[in-house]
Amino acid sequence: MTDIDDIAGLMAGIGARARAAAAELAFAPAAAKRAALEAAAEAIDARAGEIVAANERDMDFGRNKGLSPAMLDRLMLDPARIKGIAAGLRAVAAQDDPVGAVIAEWDMPSGIHIRRVRTPLGVVGVIFESRPNVTADAGALCLKAGNAAILRGGSESFHSSRAIHDCLVEGLRAAGLPEEAIQLVPTRDRAAVTEMLKMVAFIDVIVPRGGKGLVGLVQREARVPVFAHLEGIVHVYVDAAADPRKAFDVVLNAKTRRTGICGAAECLLIDRPLAQGLGADLIAALVEAGVRVHADAALSALPGTTPATEDDWGREYLDMDIAAKLVDGVDGAIEHIRRYGSHHTDAILTRDDAVAERFFTRLDSAILMRNASTQFADGGEFGMGAEIGIATGKMHARGPVGAEQLTSFKYLVTGDGTVRG
Repeated sequence: MTDIDDIAGLMAGIGARARAAAAELAFAPAAAKRAALEAAAEAIDARAGEIVAANERDMDFGRNKGLSPAMLDRLMLDPARIKGIAAGLRAVAAQDDPVGAVIAEWDMPSGIHIRRVRTPLGVVGVIFESRPNVTADAGALCLKAGNAAILRGGSESFHSSRAIHDCLVEGLRAAGLPEEAIQLVPTRDRAAVTEMLKMVAFIDVIVPRGGKGLVGLVQREARVPVFAHLEGIVHVYVDAAADPRKAFDVVLNAKTRRTGICGAAECLLIDRPLAQGLGADLIAALVEAGVRVHADAALSALPGTTPATEDDWGREYLDMDIAAKLVDGVDGAIEHIRRYGSHHTDAILTRDDAVAERFFTRLDSAILMRNASTQFADGGEFGMGAEIGIATGKMHARGPVGAEQLTSFKYLVTGDGTVRG
């Protein structure tokens, strides 16, 4: 189903079914949710051929649309990535159920006992682009947290997302949970997104996962609360006290492992004393690896570089490009990141504990790293099994959003005929 005349009616129906499913999921047994995810993983493995075939249709669509190689890489599913999707479902299934977990409890002199416990958010709407694995990640995490999910994937991943969604529904059915607990919007029509953003009667929170254009649209127009997953303008600062061998390993991995993910490094900041030594060697290694280095005036004479423009600072390339700049120590790096960063992920390479601590305490990115590749900015790598996105705001969820971050809390108060004086 791709051409639908009554988008408002379609979305209202999806919302009503999601709200009804959420009411049941709020008290669904942990074992049932776990069984649904395990059955979904089995379905992913069993139907891998169908998913690959669906993805091939999407890849053709993406090529005809003129997607960049990096964006096509985000879209592509092969047997190894499909196994990864199934493994992610099993990892989420194996986690402790967050619903009902006691966050804190205490007694008051009045005689009442108070517990603060985790409770589902309700209905989570997820709007995402290109990466079809988000269908499984988002659906699994919402289910684990007792939430119903309304998923609206990108037009490029339309067929892949449907094939993966079918497996999630198969898992829900096998576990006796409502099939409407995870719904996929069955149209490419962008009017469906517009409707989602104003469905305050049905959706409790929207999670946009995509480029600056999508997230900006959602933040401007949403009447539903938003967990923003902003662009990843990711910096790596190489300090004068960096270990050279580790610096080579981390910088190259942070940029080239997968250029199309939000944790890929987009700007290399180099301590000025390293300009003629390690800094120049790092840039040479990036150029040799096929990276287009957009260098500031102090570095642009190095072979293979391109002079940077003002637009290169604060730019998310998602490709084999990186901006490079000399800075005056950690304070220069901090100043640059504060001006151009997106509060996503930033890293420092140094052996100096005091310098690292200054970097950690004076920057407020959702994720800060020391001597580690920024490609670790991922919920799976944080032990969450998967992530629904990396929230860069400061309200409620921040950083990788896993099942626990998709819950709120309530207070349970007990007494023994206790009255207030």
